[in-house]
Amino acid sequence: MHKISVLVKIADIELGEFPLLLAPMEDVSDPPFRAVCKEKGADMMYTEFISSEGLIRDAAKSVQKLDIYEYERPIGIQIFGDKIESMRLSAEIVERSQPDLLDINYGCPVKKVANKGAGAGILRDIPKMVEMTKEIVESTNLPVTVKTRLGWDEDTKYIVEVAERLQDVGIKAISIHGRTRAQMYKGEADWTLIGEVKNNPRMHIPVFGNGDIDSPQKALEYKNRYGVDGVMIGRAAIGYPWIFDEIKHFLKTGEELAPPSIEERVDICKRHLEFSLEWKGEKQGVFEMRRHYTNYFRGLRNFKPIRTRLVESMNPAEIFEILESVNKTYAL
Repeated sequence: MHKISVLVKIADIELGEFPLLLAPMEDVSDPPFRAVCKEKGADMMYTEFISSEGLIRDAAKSVQKLDIYEYERPIGIQIFGDKIESMRLSAEIVERSQPDLLDINYGCPVKKVANKGAGAGILRDIPKMVEMTKEIVESTNLPVTVKTRLGWDEDTKYIVEVAERLQDVGIKAISIHGRTRAQMYKGEADWTLIGEVKNNPRMHIPVFGNGDIDSPQKALEYKNRYGVDGVMIGRAAIGYPWIFDEIKHFLKTGEELAPPSIEERVDICKRHLEFSLEWKGEKQGVFEMRRHYTNYFRGLRNFKPIRTRLVESMNPAEIFEILESVNKTYAL
């Protein structure tokens, strides 16, 4: 018997049969990084999370994160905060940037966010979480989605009920990271409750799983085992945007794509750097690219001296030359 293929939709946004989402990651998911992920197969992407307080105060750093480009679509802008009124007002500001959807961050585990009751911190106050979501849904014409975790800690994994309640107040999709806030990013993500949310007969919105998807094999295994509508990929895409195309190819054919050559790695890294310089200006563009070099060239023997030169140089022309030298040094 053939399984009928179903197109996954968030509101009216068509995302294909098993969409691969790029997770919103602070200091990572900026337009230059998103550009290379889009090119390599990401179906839906999100901005870095944006502070609602920063937006309503017109803080430059927060406002810059609203930058989105036509080629990125469909794209969601993600906001976080602990005050319902600020979140409602920032939703109205986000709408003016015309993203395809608005995502609420209820998952960030970082102390300075969670301890204030924002991000994953709201998992300690589910009624407020539901009320905040309802207010945001009612204040915008954009489809609203949520990214969250299983619960605050081992004793509060209420995600099955929480997902239902958020759906009832109008969210159009939910992405669930398979860890509690207490776990941060440690240990293994537990997808069993993500599967329970997806297989809850009351749920009718797309459910995306997040956490530890770092290979095409795992993506297929979790797709089959938990029945999720798609997967959200975060850390595995840093310095390796090819993961999206590799998963798609494997799901379609059962075969692994050959890993990118040195030349391809250098080429994408250079393009990422070009976008970075264009978007942030020379100084910031060079500075913020530094965190990516190790990931782009992970596994290369004796790469450390080259990496040192890359992160010490403030001259874009010199950095491009060093990258070009990687081709010569590691050519087969």
